[in-house]
Amino acid sequence: MRRPYYGWAVVAASFLGTFVVFGLSYSFGVFLERIVDAFGGSRGLSSLAFGVQTVAIYVGASGLGVLIDRYGTRRMLVVGTLLTVGGLAAASRATSLPTLILSYGVVTGVGLSVVYVVAYGTVTRWFDRRLGLAGGLSSAGLGAGMFVVVPAAAWLLAVAGWRTVLLRLAVVSGALLLLASLLIRDDPASAGVDPPSGEFVGAPPTPNRRPLREQFDGVRRVALTPAFGLLAIGWVLVYTTLYAVLAHLVLYAEGIGLPGWVGPWSLALVGLTSAVGRVGIGHVADTAGRLRTFVVCSAAMGAATLWLVVADSVAGVLAFAVAYGLAYGGNGALLSPLTAALFGRDQINAVFGLLSMAFAVSGLLAPPAAGATYDALGTYDPAFVAAGVAAIVGAVAIRIAGRWAR
Repeated sequence: MRRPYYGWAVVAASFLGTFVVFGLSYSFGVFLERIVDAFGGSRGLSSLAFGVQTVAIYVGASGLGVLIDRYGTRRMLVVGTLLTVGGLAAASRATSLPTLILSYGVVTGVGLSVVYVVAYGTVTRWFDRRLGLAGGLSSAGLGAGMFVVVPAAAWLLAVAGWRTVLLRLAVVSGALLLLASLLIRDDPASAGVDPPSGEFVGAPPTPNRRPLREQFDGVRRVALTPAFGLLAIGWVLVYTTLYAVLAHLVLYAEGIGLPGWVGPWSLALVGLTSAVGRVGIGHVADTAGRLRTFVVCSAAMGAATLWLVVADSVAGVLAFAVAYGLAYGGNGALLSPLTAALFGRDQINAVFGLLSMAFAVSGLLAPPAAGATYDALGTYDPAFVAAGVAAIVGAVAIRIAGRWAR
């Protein structure tokens, strides 16, 4: 009797990684008001902690992907774990906003960057025919993390200080990432595993241990193609919606007079429905076409954000959360499969990491811009409208990039 394919253990490890990365990062909105109270300043300035962490995750990914390809997923995942736990512990003792930005934003962000690249890139080396399903399952940890961590953090904040909550998150995250480190493997060849018949067209991926100079040259050639540049621009535009929503949905719901539970649970609902979307839509995309599905989901993220402007009731905000979560889930499930389809699996961690700098741009700009809009106008509506329109334009850019890459 044939053993279960070890690729599914890699999917489980990647699920744990995405659970930690996005459960931690996307729970920032529930901490924002506490941070403003602790250190003073505006919502826009305090949102820099989230923006800097986002930049650290995705800018770090552009260089760390090469190191992961070279030194292996397990070794680098342990490094990422240590940085994540250490950064959160330091953030829990921060005495000023700059110190918080350094510890929570930079140190924790770099640690999460390692985890992010390993969690998203590694699965593409273990699957081909079922990559949409495998990618959806592994990235569903993002939705599960939001669904569990956001309301849990909100509940803990009601009974303990924000510093205590950060420290508890550090302990739990460290335990989950150490388990992921035990499960992760680079690829079937290095693990001595024979993939199931028909999983790969041709030979499965093999370890990439070329000199760093050759690896950087290969990534540079991909990065200089017009398709890569336009795809990156599309991702920047689409993900302005995500970072504006993540940082400000809780305060937006409170500002329009909704009960205090609506914001945190709406974020949790985005996470839950995104997990459903990642598995279901990712599976459908294996036959319907990954590029086409990705474009549709990207446009739907923009349309849902436009709807948020008129969603001034509990039912309206919850409906937004469901629609946005499903669209975001389908989009997120296909990030690394789409990258592999357009640019190949060779050095996938490095190429995907470089593309992920797009998220750094939108993550750095969107939260402070939305916060500054509220500080100046007393409403988030113009920020949500701008983000929604940008996402629809970004979906068109991604469609064109896909044609160019072919």
